[in-house]
Amino acid sequence: MNGRRLRPGTVALRAVLVAGAALFLVPIYLLVNISLKTPSGLAAKPFAPAIPAHTANYSDAWHGTSGTGTASLGGALVNSLVITGVSVVVLVIIGALCGYVLGRRTSRLSTVAYVSLLIGITVPAQLAIIPLYREMSDLGLAGTRQGMILLYIGLLTPFTVFLYTGFVRALPRDFEEASRIDGASELRTFVEVVFPLLRPITATVAVLDAVATWNDFFGQLIFLNGSGKETLPVTVFSLAGRYVSNYPALSAGLVLALLPIMAFYLLLQRRIIAGFSSGLKG
Repeated sequence: MNGRRLRPGTVALRAVLVAGAALFLVPIYLLVNISLKTPSGLAAKPFAPAIPAHTANYSDAWHGTSGTGTASLGGALVNSLVITGVSVVVLVIIGALCGYVLGRRTSRLSTVAYVSLLIGITVPAQLAIIPLYREMSDLGLAGTRQGMILLYIGLLTPFTVFLYTGFVRALPRDFEEASRIDGASELRTFVEVVFPLLRPITATVAVLDAVATWNDFFGQLIFLNGSGKETLPVTVFSLAGRYVSNYPALSAGLVLALLPIMAFYLLLQRRIIAGFSSGLKG
């Protein structure tokens, strides 16, 4: 305690922030609470705490039983993890390399490439969904994990390079010049000197690309529906079919689908904030 008193304005601001946080937590509470009830318990007391907790809903949603249809979240989770994980790793590698080159070179070719990438951010991917589907079908990639990974790499590369380029331009060149003087090649300078300095923006890019890939529903529904390689969004959608009335099991499926990406965000949240603050300073 330093003996300082909080000003009324500070107290009011903190109260508003706490109230806002509590307001955002209400939907999460309702979702988890419903997932721990029986259908009859939900109908009788929809907002009351789930006491005792009916944890069998999670097993039903995981295995696709108890009125949730034939979809299984177990296999869908593996598909989502593979597609999201590989896509993010490749995007980080490509984005960091391209961002470093575009951020350090000022030639006309670099400017044209950078502007082209910015144009790619503004064009909605849905406009090209039909030719993309035909092309992937001709290549035998429709309905496969490999096809979805290539699709997300292509769609998210402009955004990823844009973030890395802005961050690289804010970095001082001193360490790179010292590495060059010591005889290191450009690639070695990037790997051993520059890339470690990109950790804040790398965490930001990883989370943003992971969320975009993990939560994408439209593209995964078009390319994966009926293929046996459905991801979590498509599988959860199938759980909410026309004849489904087991809302607790459906809520349990939603909780299971949210947990991995929420855990990933919480793991990297400090680096995300550092990445945004560094970008603002630059």
